[in-house]
Amino acid sequence: MTKDKERVEVYQLRVYLRKVSPMIWRRLLVRSDSTIADLHHTLQIIMNWDDYHLPHFLIRSKRYGIAQIGGFGFMDMANRVRLDRFNFRPKERFLYTDNYYDDWQLEIRLEERLPLDEQKSYPVCIGGKRAVPLDDDGGPWRFMEFRQKYSIWEIGERLLEILDDEDLAENRDYYVVEVSNYYRWLNLDRFDRRAVNQRLKTFFHEEEEA
Repeated sequence: MTKDKERVEVYQLRVYLRKVSPMIWRRLLVRSDSTIADLHHTLQIIMNWDDYHLPHFLIRSKRYGIAQIGGFGFMDMANRVRLDRFNFRPKERFLYTDNYYDDWQLEIRLEERLPLDEQKSYPVCIGGKRAVPLDDDGGPWRFMEFRQKYSIWEIGERLLEILDDEDLAENRDYYVVEVSNYYRWLNLDRFDRRAVNQRLKTFFHEEEEA
């Protein structure tokens, strides 16, 4: 990020994952002099994705992203395109797509343009709800199928079946793997904002020192 604080604002962004219900969302504060590359890394961190796939932004019908071998090329370099270049209007929206096969889409909306507080660290997540699917979960429809399959009621019934197994001790190793998978689905409504902000701070602090 640039060190020039002149006329730098803070963008309050609301990010939500499309085609998934109940809604999974995050609220961010980012500097207006952040780059497309900065925002890309921020989104990967707040969504707990692994930055393995080929993502891009779609802003006013034009694609922006970080070019990778075997992926799309982009006219502009992501680490040189600043957000303030677009002069976003309040309530304006744009898209971020991750993993073209699964087609995860984040809709990003500028809620407010705020004054910069030089005592604060940016980017920072100030709100959110629910855990995010893994970016190789198969896409929104597949995730929704699994969400129904692994509802608390279905998991409860299955756990009772396991406890009633006369060969429980013999099948213990198999059941340990099965039950460990349930932990994730039972925690879909949890969101640890503090952990997310720690990862953001660590990533961008290390980047500034590099």
